[in-house]
Amino acid sequence: MELRSDFLIIGSGIAALRAVPEVASHGDVLILTKAGPEEGNTGHAQGGIAAAVGPGDTPELHAADTIAAGDGLCDPRAVQVLVEDGPRFVRELMAWGVQFDRGPDGQPELAMEAAHSARRVLHAHDATGREIGRVLWDRASRLPRVATQDHARVVSLIIENGRSVGARFLMTDGRLATARARNVLLATGGAGQVYHETTNPHVATGDGIAMAFAAGAEVIDLEFVQFHPTALMVEGQPRFLLSEALRGEGARLVNAAGEAFMTRYEVAGDLAPRDRVSRAIVRESRRTSQPVYLSLEQLDPDFVHQRFPLISEACRRAGLDLARDRIPVGPAAHYVMGGVRTDLDGRTTIPGLFAAGEVACTGVHGANRLASNSLLEGLVFGARAGCAMRADEASTAAAPSQSPERSPRGLAPRLEADPVELSRVMWRDVGLFRDREGLMRALAILDPAWHDLDARLQENEALDPSDWRTASILTVGRLIARAALRREESRGGHYRADFPNRDDVHWKRRVGETRE
Repeated sequence: MELRSDFLIIGSGIAALRAVPEVASHGDVLILTKAGPEEGNTGHAQGGIAAAVGPGDTPELHAADTIAAGDGLCDPRAVQVLVEDGPRFVRELMAWGVQFDRGPDGQPELAMEAAHSARRVLHAHDATGREIGRVLWDRASRLPRVATQDHARVVSLIIENGRSVGARFLMTDGRLATARARNVLLATGGAGQVYHETTNPHVATGDGIAMAFAAGAEVIDLEFVQFHPTALMVEGQPRFLLSEALRGEGARLVNAAGEAFMTRYEVAGDLAPRDRVSRAIVRESRRTSQPVYLSLEQLDPDFVHQRFPLISEACRRAGLDLARDRIPVGPAAHYVMGGVRTDLDGRTTIPGLFAAGEVACTGVHGANRLASNSLLEGLVFGARAGCAMRADEASTAAAPSQSPERSPRGLAPRLEADPVELSRVMWRDVGLFRDREGLMRALAILDPAWHDLDARLQENEALDPSDWRTASILTVGRLIARAALRREESRGGHYRADFPNRDDVHWKRRVGETRE
């Protein structure tokens, strides 16, 4: 089967859906989504979306906080775009029907989160991403020239004469299909499933990064992985995210003795940047040989349950009362700051291929993302990518040529790599604390497995959906490990125990990688 459109959008999160209105009036749009539109990271985003819309706040203050969190590696041009365009796009969301929580005066109720200098986080209880996704999906689905193919697992990009002209995807029956378009947007989200402990949903396997790298696009900053400090840690329960907004409202991290410990490690205490809080939790747990907990016991229980209904329900399923019990927490992989390198309009290093959202890397987050900037990034840069695709479409005279597809050889034997084992290796050796010995140990496993996979793909062997999942985890895991080994310093989300200090003389620069 072959589908054709003017614009192909791969993904259905905030970046994808915000791009749709920018292109839908200029051609036919096809959205390919790996699962259902509600199953990606956008729908799992709890805390909120940051924008300088409150009294006393300014884009300049938001920029300063973003750059401080980025630990010396933010691209200031990208930050300026984010914070200056952000308020306009957030107000647009409200005009479109997004129901943010409001105070008694009817104005948006703004929350405080770690490393912010002002209350600037808009939220819809603790389901902000779901609410934004609901409105954007409703708006996109009503546009007359927009078609959607659900449960389409995109496995590779089609490159002809150096230009991206479409993608190949697996249908629900396992057959390989093709979608062709003059412009392609990767908005496939994150890669948390590369790690054994993650807050990300099952679909977040880094497919877009893996596909773009295989096609020859540059990837960058992949050593910078953000580990959220407070995931629910109960045996037999999923690693449910406990939003940063909890600490913004006064929750405290305590040890098994009930002692607040964060100021032992960080002057900013519980509201220090995420990477620092995560490492402090691990150090305190090692110091005491006991778990670490999040405590909201000092807050009004009714307020807690009303403000955080989804988190309260997740804790209840685990046999805990969010307002009254100490909740066992620990770090988990949450967000990848790096990704497919783009300019400020989503253009990658391959003509016709755009990227936006977590799969992309503009440099806006530097070495560590400021809390609640991710939804804003998807909103702002998704819209900008859509505008750039529209402009590119107008300058492209002819439709992509149709060339014969190579028929895949018979189904290949199963990949020997085990995705669960790969994720355990990544968590153990390429996680919060890294050193040369551990990174080399990880690459001794990842490199041979990746070369075996690459050889099969070069021979055009067919893989089943399970093996494609493994292929993405393996490819992205290897890229993260290679980048972490290369950067011999500690900065933001990248911490090398053998190089524990930030080194601006040698490493105040961003390093990319392309396929050899």
